[in-house]
Formats: sequence, structure tokens, C-alpha cells
Amino acid sequence: MAHRVLVIGSGGREHALAWKLAQSPHVKHVFVAPGNAGTANNGKISNSAVLVSNHTIVTQFCKDHNIGLVLVGEEALLAAGIVDDLRAAGVRCFGPSAKAAQLASNTSLTKAFLDRHGIPTARWKAFSNAQEACSSDFPARVVRARGPAARKEVTITASKEEACRAAQEIMQDRLFGEMVVIEELLQGEEISCSCFTDGVTIAPMPPAQAHKRLLDGDQGPNTGGMGAYCPVPQVGP
Repeated sequence: MAHRVLVIGSGGREHALAWKLAQSPHVKHVFVAPGNAGTANNGKISNSAVLVSNHTIVTQFCKDHNIGLVLVGEEALLAAGIVDDLRAAGVRCFGPSAKAAQLASNTSLTKAFLDRHGIPTARWKAFSNAQEACSSDFPARVVRARGPAARKEVTITASKEEACRAAQEIMQDRLFGEMVVIEELLQGEEISCSCFTDGVTIAPMPPAQAHKRLLDGDQGPNTGGMGAYCPVPQVGP
């Protein structure tokens, strides 16, 4: 039996998910909410204007349209507990719970988790006061905002003065949040090693590498990701 699937989000990630899902004979139609130009009226794929920030409305949409599975790509919605609410209403949903999503949305919680479990990570410290943040003494610094968009709001700085300015912008102007994590900048290749898990079984995916800086040659500000490629030749068996 072919199912109707709802993909929630509007970026390239959701476009790729919808594109691949539409190739499956098990999928009758893919709705993307809110979607983008690439997912608008594209074969088995179409956009939906359902208000994704209202979990009750999304739940009703799923029931009205006989949605067999929901995939949530947008990190802010995962952190807000949309998966928990849909599952509680009996809607099948792929994505982490709000508690698990904190590993992507809360930088200081994640770094503390890594330290607690002995997983190697760059030296770091969290600050909620701009003046204290300016005291960071790492030789090279990464300044991260804390919040659902934190992975995007990353500033790589070459000096203590630059790090101080970035921290002040985040906390004093409230650009991205009220806390920053300043960590040591680690040089080298950055590789993403992802997997699927149901809590018992782990299915690893091939390593991939994203290019996150806005401009060519790893220049310009950091973004959520300008694209990615896989396989990665610099990672051996």
C-alpha cells in the first residue's frame, strides 16, 4: 500500500528528503510544509501551507489527508516537541523527541554531555555575561549562540577582540540568544558521520562533508550549510 508522507521544513535538506521519498513505490504523494520552489508541484511532490508551528493544526492535517508518516527536518520544530505531540496523537513520525533534540539545539548541554561521557571535544566554556565572555583565553576561538539555530550562528574569530565583539553582539543586542559558548578552534577536516537508530539498532550512513562557509576557499561567515558531498575521498575504510 502506498502512503502519503509529510515532510516538515523549507530547506535543501527537506527538498532532498522529498525527492528521494518520491522515488519509492511505497509512497503515493509527498507533501512538504512549507516547502520551497524546488518542492512546488514537482511530480509526486507538492507544498502545503499548513501552519507547522501549531502542532494541533499539523495533527489535524495529517488525519484529514491520511498521512502515513511525517518526517521533521527543521531543528527549531524538533526542539519545540513537534515529534512528541504528533506521536501522542497517534501520528507516525520520524525524528527525535524534544529531549533528544537538545543535542542539536543546546550547545552548552551538548558540550557538557560530551565531557560527561568522555567523548573528545574542543575545550569550551559557556557564558551568560558579555564581560566574562571577553576573558576567554583560547588561542583561536569559535563563538556559538545557544538556541535552535545555534549551529548556524557560529563565528570563527582570530583574536580575543573579535571573540569579544561577537559575544557582545549575541548577548547585548540579543541577536541569537542570551548565552554563548566559546570554544577552542580545531583545525582540519570536518566530517559528518550520521546514522539511523530506533534506540536498539544502529544503521550507519557513509561519511559526508558539508561546506559551510559562505564564500569560496573557506572564506566568509559560517552558514547552516552551503551544500554537501558524499562519498568523502579523504576518509578511508
